[in-house]
Order: sequence, then structure tokens, then C-alpha cells
Amino acid sequence: MEIKDLYFQYIKGRRASTDTRQLQKGDVFIALKGDNFNGNRFAQQALEAGAETVFIDDADFKTDERCVVVDDTLRFLQEIALFHRRELNLPIIGITGTNGKTTTKELCNAVLSAKFNTQATKGNLNNHIGVPLTLLNMDESTEIGIVEMGANHPHEIGELCRIAEPNYGIITNIGSAHLQGFGSFENIKSTKKELYDFVIGNDGVVFVNIDDPLLMSMSEGSKRITYGTKEALTKGEVKQTIPYLVFTLKTLKGDMYVKTQLTGGYNFSNAMAAAAVGNYFNLSTEEIRTAIEEYTPDNMRSQIIKTATNTIILDAYNANPSSMRVALDNFSGFQHENKAVILGEMFELGDESRRFHEEVAEMLNSMKLAKIFLIGKGFDFYKADNSSHFNSTAELNEYLKNNPIRSSYVFVKGSRGNKLEQVIEYL
Repeated sequence: MEIKDLYFQYIKGRRASTDTRQLQKGDVFIALKGDNFNGNRFAQQALEAGAETVFIDDADFKTDERCVVVDDTLRFLQEIALFHRRELNLPIIGITGTNGKTTTKELCNAVLSAKFNTQATKGNLNNHIGVPLTLLNMDESTEIGIVEMGANHPHEIGELCRIAEPNYGIITNIGSAHLQGFGSFENIKSTKKELYDFVIGNDGVVFVNIDDPLLMSMSEGSKRITYGTKEALTKGEVKQTIPYLVFTLKTLKGDMYVKTQLTGGYNFSNAMAAAAVGNYFNLSTEEIRTAIEEYTPDNMRSQIIKTATNTIILDAYNANPSSMRVALDNFSGFQHENKAVILGEMFELGDESRRFHEEVAEMLNSMKLAKIFLIGKGFDFYKADNSSHFNSTAELNEYLKNNPIRSSYVFVKGSRGNKLEQVIEYL
């Protein structure tokens, strides 16, 4: 059957799932395969859980007429998501970048949902599977879609653009991350630029940080809406970064203070991107301010958590050299006599790993810290009187059980593989 026929017969009006654990009665189950799993094996389980139709690409697992065999389930998922996106024909905002894309996505969603029915990427589902699933979650009631796009290899953003066909684009910034997969900074830059290229090539609009010379250069000649300071169309000014970011939105009627629940000056550009998007879609400045102020981070990004014994600055979802640098710089501004850091190593940096971890070490040496806790091989070279090294987060947790941290400000950050959120219960 053609994609069009499969769509109208089996997909339209139904929820798509690739995980039997999250399956709901009436869903369509698409059996994906990976290096360590074969979703075809769960076809019968999906039917028993209430799936209306199961798409498989191995006929050996077809048990009855509710199983539909396609050539490749991943390609089918992507093609059916593109067809669905074209059927809906709604504005799609694509967001990528080295740092801040998830926070920017959440802030844009918070702002736009004050006026529109929006659908945005759930969590961090920003890859070749997450993007099509995000699109399939949208329906006729969705007025604006917001799609986060991640990449760790060349050309991946272009592939995601071909699935989502964004009309609008935001690149938050471009820095060194996933070097092991990309191979070079130039490859990172060209891959992120694929979002601009697609949007511009389809007569769309890009939102660009006027304070970022690289992004301004890459978007030259485009239909662009600028945000930031200087002569940006949406202008703001940082007033406070610690403990929470406070900035002004500059309007024709005067300046308006925005008091966020995010820590760090590095979140200014993320918030301003959301403000620029809100302005473009005709939200009032008051609606924008309220939405940004009411957004509370709960995704291990720029969170401040107060426990019975400590104040934790939790930025532990992921880490790369540029995000680690600005986050540590922000933490250095916190005025407290007992400050500690818990840092996990940064992964996927290839041959540059040692250099980037040494740069972090130099920052630690320049900071006034009571305790330094480092996790992973990337930091095994570091030695200081106030430092301790652990092979894993589990090892650190065992240490903290017997040597608790008290009355401290504790900064926690590391790559996803460290799972540093597990340390919070010991703080």
C-alpha cells in the first residue's frame, strides 16, 4: 500500500507509539529495531495491550490481520510523520543548537501556549525517532508545532528538517560538543546551519541572536527576526543573573522587568528567543513576561533546589565544554562561604577530551571552593587538596552517605551518561 493509503486507513486520528510500556488502547504500534533490540518481537504483546494496528518489517512476527508488514519500520515512521505534517499544514518552529535548545523550546512553548494550542517536543525526543513521534502527536487542534532537533553526526539536522519541514528556525548557539561524532567544529557548524538553509530555502523566517556574530553571519540575507541587545528587533538587557536571571524587555512604552526562575546569564538568550517568537506571533509584552516568569525548570537544567541541608544548582542533564564553562562562571558569582562542585566527565569529545577537561580544571583552580568532587576518567588527572575523584556516581553516593555535605551551595553538572541526578538524594 502507498503511504497515503496506510495513513488514512491506519494512522489518521490515532496515537502512534514505539514502546509497549507506554501503549494505550487504540494506539498504533510501530516496531522499531536497534543494535540491542527488535521491536518486531513485541508485536503480539502490543496487540494484547490494546494496539489497534501493529506495523512490523519482519513477516515472521505477523500473527493476524492487525499486523501490517512494511519494508522498513523506521523509514515508515519518518515518511508517515512527514505525510501527517503536510496534511496538518501548520507552522512548525525548528530549534537546534549546541546549548540551550531544550530550555528555549520549553520557553517558546510556554509563551506561545498563552495564546495558541501548541505541541512541542516532549522531553529530549529530538532525534530521527523523536522528531517524527513529536509530529505524529500533533492533530487538527494544534495551531503551532515546536520541534527540537539534536545531532551528533554530520548532516543529521538536514535529515530532521526533511521530516519536519520547519517554516521557522532558531539556532541557539554553536559550540564544541559531540566532537567524536562530528569530527571537527566545521562539521558542527555546517550541520547546525542546515536548519537555516532549509528554512531560508523554503522562504521561511529565522530568529537570530544579534549578539552572536557567527549566527548573524550564517543567516545573512535571510528573512530574520533578531533578538538580544544592541539594535535587535526584540531588545533586552540583563539586570541580574544570581540567584535568578532578571532582565528587561525594552518596549515602545518603556522597559518591563522579567523575573525568571532560571539561574545564569547564559539563559538570557534563550528567554529572548522566546520573547522574539512571542512578538512575531503577536502576543502582548505582558503575556510574554508572564509566561517566561511562570516557567519553572524541572528537567535538570538551570534548576535551583533547596534541600533540608543544602542549596543545589542542578544543571545535570548534559554537559559540553561551552555549557560547562558558562555554568561554572555563573556559579563562581554565588556568594557563599561553603561552595562545592560535583562534576561528571564530558563525553564524546574524541581526541580533544583531555584539553577540554584541563580547561575545566583551570577554572576550578581559579574558584574559591570548599570541596570538589569529580567523576570519571576525564578528570582522573586532577589533584587538589580540596578535591576527590570517583569512578562513578554510585561511588560518590557511597562516599556521601558517610561524609555528608552540609550548609553548602552545591553545583552539579556532567554529561548524561554520569546520571548525576542520582546524587541529589544524598545532598
